Amino acid sequence: MNTAGSTNRTPVLVGIGLISQREEDPARAREPLTLMVDAVEAAGRDTGISAVLTGTQYVAVPRGRWRYRNPAGAVARAIGAPSATQVLADVGVLQQSLIGEACARIARGEAHTTLVTGADAGYRLLRAQITGMAVTETTQTDDPHLSLAPKEHLFHIAERRAGLEIPVALYAIMESAFRARHGWSVDAHRDRLARLYAHFSTIAANNPHAWHRHSVSIDTIRNAGPRNPMQAFPYTRHHCSTWNVDQGSALLFCSVARANALGIHPSKWIYPVASTESNAMVPVSARGEIDACPGARITGEAALMAGQMTIREVDLVELYSCFPIAVSAYAQALGLDLETPHTITGGMPFAGGPFNNYVLHASGRAAELLRQGQRRTALVSSVSGLLTKQAFGLWSTKPPSGGFTCADLSSMVAQQSDIRDVVEDFTGNGSVVGYTVLHSRDQLSRGIVLLDIGHRRRAIATTENPEHIDRLERDEWIGQHLTIDQNRICT
Repeated sequence: MNTAGSTNRTPVLVGIGLISQREEDPARAREPLTLMVDAVEAAGRDTGISAVLTGTQYVAVPRGRWRYRNPAGAVARAIGAPSATQVLADVGVLQQSLIGEACARIARGEAHTTLVTGADAGYRLLRAQITGMAVTETTQTDDPHLSLAPKEHLFHIAERRAGLEIPVALYAIMESAFRARHGWSVDAHRDRLARLYAHFSTIAANNPHAWHRHSVSIDTIRNAGPRNPMQAFPYTRHHCSTWNVDQGSALLFCSVARANALGIHPSKWIYPVASTESNAMVPVSARGEIDACPGARITGEAALMAGQMTIREVDLVELYSCFPIAVSAYAQALGLDLETPHTITGGMPFAGGPFNNYVLHASGRAAELLRQGQRRTALVSSVSGLLTKQAFGLWSTKPPSGGFTCADLSSMVAQQSDIRDVVEDFTGNGSVVGYTVLHSRDQLSRGIVLLDIGHRRRAIATTENPEHIDRLERDEWIGQHLTIDQNRICT
């Protein structure tokens, strides 16, 4: 049971700021830093208490497609809290980690008011490219108090050599293994993905914060076309996160004691119950089962255990949706139905996937829906890298009976990870465990296969042979035995 002191330190989400701009003139469009400040000020107004922001003691920002050295510092100064601890997290750090730490600092008594904010202006960059107009950013010379970065590389050197540094390629390879494991044909699986994402688009159409607020048909999503090109088979553009968006978000937290002292009405309070994560890093090609996600299972179970509930008792679920396999692998790890659209936003292809910032938007949307009083709990998942790191945030309209839980389960996930050796140069025979075809506007389509080559080893091979390309997109190659000559497919 919580003591009175620990109850006073219970963190609550009290302010939500979700904003977007769709300005055709890049010269008039706000830069990402301005979007962050605007989102933070919106979160402050959302509390109904004007003085809340000046008391902020911790500001964390996940890096976007911008060059700011210390955006958290600029935000802190803009809101009258220049002495706040300022944090910048590089790409590869889980967005949920920042949310978890913001809440944990309150629970530990190290702060009474914390803030996580981020923004990206991909549409501004796109419009600048289209119009040939240069856009500028605020120049900073100061550094954050704390810089966070991943400890290991996301890609295996063999993946880099094969041209697999494009995330969509490795996600599509994982997707092929997931399809084969479930015994779906290539065409049936493409139909399934299109149906699922058509549902996503309908949910986005009813989300006031979504970038695309219209439903997209199954056929439009499934089949490649001029405005929906194939990216990495079977993924068309509509299966992929929409990065060219201008969106900003902010989540403002207080201790219960601080919220009461400021007079923030309890109807605004949403309780973070748990933040669980794994930072164990295994390259895709080295994973024993490339379509499985043990980290999602372990962190998901831990979050639910902290909330003393099962997944069936969670009212709202948002599964990270950069690519379809992220949704499916997490759903399977949690024991959820694979055909249900587990999203409250409409997903990253339709609601918008601001670079390295989406989890803040999803968490804010979850809190909005919980505030409406029709639901009690929400579970929001987080992904970093190539399904490399996993995390969950569990939210509730009621305080957690055991207090806020913040847990890093990396060691447990590492212990349960089946890891294979990946060779860089290979000639011989192997069995296909995953594959895709990469499409590019300016280059020949290229098939890429991941093979088991015996003795717990893997290799990657490629092909531009049109016959191979046709068969890779028509037939099932998982389990086929191939002859490889210097990392090139022979048969």
